[in-house]
Amino acid sequence: MRVLIIEDDRDVASFIQKGLSQAGWNVDHADDGKDGLFLATTEKYDALIVDRMLPGVDGLTLIRTLRASSNSTPALILSALGEVDDRVSGLRAGSDDYLVKPFAFSELLARLEALVRRAGASSVAAKTVLQVADLRMDLLRREVNRGDRQIDLQPREFQLLEFLMRHAGQVVTRTMLLEGVWDYHFDPQTNVIDVHISRLRSKIDKGFDRPLLHTVRGAGYRLDG
Repeated sequence: MRVLIIEDDRDVASFIQKGLSQAGWNVDHADDGKDGLFLATTEKYDALIVDRMLPGVDGLTLIRTLRASSNSTPALILSALGEVDDRVSGLRAGSDDYLVKPFAFSELLARLEALVRRAGASSVAAKTVLQVADLRMDLLRREVNRGDRQIDLQPREFQLLEFLMRHAGQVVTRTMLLEGVWDYHFDPQTNVIDVHISRLRSKIDKGFDRPLLHTVRGAGYRLDG
């Protein structure tokens, strides 16, 4: 993950940079709003940490400028101003979160990770066509094709395949399927998953040279090419 810290207090910036680097992030730093805005608009970042009171261009103006140019990179404001009105104005400027100084690094990291997760989920959710190898799902038309063959699926089979395709290449566990497809938050100890996986496999793999739906013994299932 790559993050840009826009902070004029060098001690604060160094503290954050050291902690994030140790947590595995790639970190860039700008110590004024003008340089921060330039980097934020010319480089690709997974998140921004923006001090509210910056020289050159203040943090709120910086974020408003980014949003006006359709830059939706998640932004976390840092500020010593912690009143409700201050936080509200920060959020209304287009920031995604607001953290008051002084802060615990563990909280900053948790908030940053949450912002990136939400941004990733939104990006995935926005997709209307999913594809794995020659298997294609059109979510708007509710159509599934493998190669030039159209595949007819029941509603639950469609949901199951969509979930697997959104997690293509990953091992999907029974718990993930129960929660994500059946909305069960417990295991009813039935073979409902096995039955639907079997039906789905017969429809998307039968008659094709290369199987896409694999059973990972003791772990779950994986859809990949």
